This record gives sequence, structure tokens and C-alpha cells, in this order.
Amino acid sequence: MSWTAKLIKHRDENRIAVQFEKNVALITRIKQFEDARWSQQKKVWHLPDTIENRDHFQIIQYKNTIPSPEGILQITKFIQWLSSKRYSPSTIKTYSEALKSFFIFYRQKNIVDITNEDVIIYNNEYILKNNLSASYQNQITNAIKLYFKTVRETKIELEKIHRPKRAKVLPNVLSKEEVKLILNVHSNIKHKMMLSLIYSCGMRCGELLALKPLDIDSKRNIILLKNSKGKKDRIVPLSPKILAMLRDYYTAYKPKTYLFEGQVEGKAYDARSLQLILKQALTKTGIKKPATLHWLRHSYATHLLESGTDLRYIQELLGHNSSKTTEIYTHVSTKNIQQIKSPFDDL
Repeated sequence: MSWTAKLIKHRDENRIAVQFEKNVALITRIKQFEDARWSQQKKVWHLPDTIENRDHFQIIQYKNTIPSPEGILQITKFIQWLSSKRYSPSTIKTYSEALKSFFIFYRQKNIVDITNEDVIIYNNEYILKNNLSASYQNQITNAIKLYFKTVRETKIELEKIHRPKRAKVLPNVLSKEEVKLILNVHSNIKHKMMLSLIYSCGMRCGELLALKPLDIDSKRNIILLKNSKGKKDRIVPLSPKILAMLRDYYTAYKPKTYLFEGQVEGKAYDARSLQLILKQALTKTGIKKPATLHWLRHSYATHLLESGTDLRYIQELLGHNSSKTTEIYTHVSTKNIQQIKSPFDDL
């Protein structure tokens, strides 16, 4: 029984993908690893990218898998600086793990002697050689630049560190008919309510799960999203249809702390369970697209644009800092494209 393992990026998380021919014994064994998951989209089992898992699956990038004592000290200082600036826990983890990877690569070199040339070598000998994504490389670059800008004096010239070119990937969008099928297929009012709220307001998954009953302002017909991405509050309009559904939901479930709670009272609903609800909806409706919760947010923005909503308002509703981020939806909107007549029709 043979298998292969490699590092991958899955939903902005570093994971180890393990591939093998379908075998009951191997499936049973891999399920014993903590947080082992099957990706229907990638058709692989994947695990957290930890030193223990790398060793087990023989993914050893270096002779040493920990930074030097100096590197460990500097990572600790970097984490302290990020914490003092109130970066989110997920950002702190991402940046510190990225810097750790860089320091492991240069374990035998004094940090003060690291130069721009070393960054280029790292990108070529580690990032590219291991087929890691441009987005992961971008995270590494951000971490390196921020660390050397704030924590440590160095020979590095920050303005000369370049980021990789990002692939221009269009957002995935569902049709209105597909969205309607997905939202109506669940008979469970909580499941239907959560998916409907994400689409009707263009919320991120984390924003939905952080909602509290008091965030719903039924008199002003708005929802207050607190401390969203970038630590910004914003308001989104509350659909009358959604308000009616919320009242029925509240009567049935009477949530205490969070608007949507899991099995334990007072604790927010689990993000993975919510994603599973969407997958069940896709199965029941027969929709073959590998849709995620974020597809509902993309669909909300695209459908608003197609109905004539000004791009500036969509930017505010989505909470985008830059209009350039919102402009990507103009590339997937079919309103004007469908009106273009192909020259083939005149042949």
C-alpha cells in the first residue's frame, strides 16, 4: 500500500495532502490523525501542516525543523508586537508561522546578516521548489517585510522586496435559480435561516456566526456587523422577508448569546458544520458546482450589480477598503455580455 504526500494551501490554510488508492485500511488509519479531512474538490485527504505530520509523511524540508534560538526569540518578539497592535489571532498565527518558515530555512545564518538576495533564494529554493502557491508566497513576503520594518534592524532594503504576481481569478457565482434551490431545500428553519442571511446580506461566514440578537435592528431595517474583517463595523440592509423569517426562527430557538448557537448554549455555531449544511443542500438539489459559503457572498454582489446597484454602494455593503476589490464583479456580471450578439449568428 503506497501513498504520496505534499504541502498544499486549502481555504487559506497550510495543509498536508495525502493521496493513495482507495483502501479501507488506509482510510481508517488516516482518520485517526487529528483534524484529518477529505476534500471533495481536490479528491485528497488532508491534515494540518505540523512538524509531527511532516515527519510522519516524510515531508522534511530541512535538516532542522525548528528555527535557531535567535530565530525563536525574534518570532516571540514579533508575536508580542503584533498582539500589542491588536492584530487578529488568525493573522498573528499566519504571520508568525510564515516568519518561522523563513527562519528555519536560514537557521545557520545570523538574522542581522540576512539580505534581499536571501529572500530571493528562499522564494526559489523553498516556495517554487515545493510548488507552493503565490498567495502563500505573498503571506511570507508580508510577514518578512513587517518583521524587519518593526522589530529588527537589518541589511534588507524593504522597498526592494517584491511580491509575486497574483493570478487574476474571477469569483465563483451561482445563478439566482441555483441560490433559490439551495435556500429552499432545507426544512430545518435554522439551516435555512443561516444560508439565507449570508446571501441576503453578502456576509462572510465569520460575520454571520458572530451575530448577536441585539445586532438585528428591526425598527431601522438594518443589521450591524461588528468588528468585521479589518476591525471595521458596518451596517447592511435587512430584507423584510428575512426579518419575517428571523422572527419565526427566534420564536422557535430563543438564542441566548449568539443569534446562531450550536449544541452548547451560549456558544456560536461551528463554521465547519455550517459548510456541511451547504454541502447537504448541494447534494439534495443536484447542483454539481463545488460551492462554498463565500460563493453566496460573491453571488449577492454579482446579482446586485446585475440589478443596477451602483458599484460604490456594493463596496460599502461588502466592507471592501478598495473599489478595485469590488470591481472584479464587473467581470462576472452577465447583464451586458448576454446582450452582445455573436457574429456567428449572422453567418
